[in-house]
Amino acid sequence: MIRLEKVDKFYGKAHILKGITLGIGKGEFVSITGSSGSGKSTLLNLIGGMDRPDAGGIIIDEEAISSFTDEELTLYRRRKIGFIFQFFNLLPNITVFENIRMPLLLNGSNDKDRVKSFIQRVGLRGKEESFPFELSGGQQQRVAIARALVHDPDIILADEPTGSLDSQTGEVIMDLIKELASESWKTVVLVTHEAYLSRFADRTLKIRDGVILS
Repeated sequence: MIRLEKVDKFYGKAHILKGITLGIGKGEFVSITGSSGSGKSTLLNLIGGMDRPDAGGIIIDEEAISSFTDEELTLYRRRKIGFIFQFFNLLPNITVFENIRMPLLLNGSNDKDRVKSFIQRVGLRGKEESFPFELSGGQQQRVAIARALVHDPDIILADEPTGSLDSQTGEVIMDLIKELASESWKTVVLVTHEAYLSRFADRTLKIRDGVILS
């Protein structure tokens, strides 16, 4: 499903990723742990098509996205990727319903019943017309999870999804991500500095100074 072949990434003179070779199967939940600055978020950005490698190849579903044009990368992100971020990244001036519907609209769909279904699945029934500032951190992350899954992407990329939450709420959020992803056989790549989150994954990799250790 996901294959990286000898991937290097530089920011200026800083060598962030060093010859990364990695394979992740369809439906697999992989956790990548590492300290701040280890390269884990950069790795996620490359898989998500938000950045390009300076060397090596990234192959998703047998397509070399590292050779895509900017337009092709935009379509790839819209259709195949669901993003979950540490700070939620919700649009503040639109409602819960509208935030979750956004990926569908970008893909030319307006399936309101699907949005309602996901609102119910993430436990936010009755919050459809609420704005993000009216929600707790855990509720905002539930909105972000629904938004990441509503357009039926193949890959879920989660960047420190519990980093802004207390540990108890974080565990609930991780259970929800795992449950929803497993139901529809999504591939999940989680990056975190919290080692305990690895228990939710099928496989854990460690990254240090831009190198995969295990």
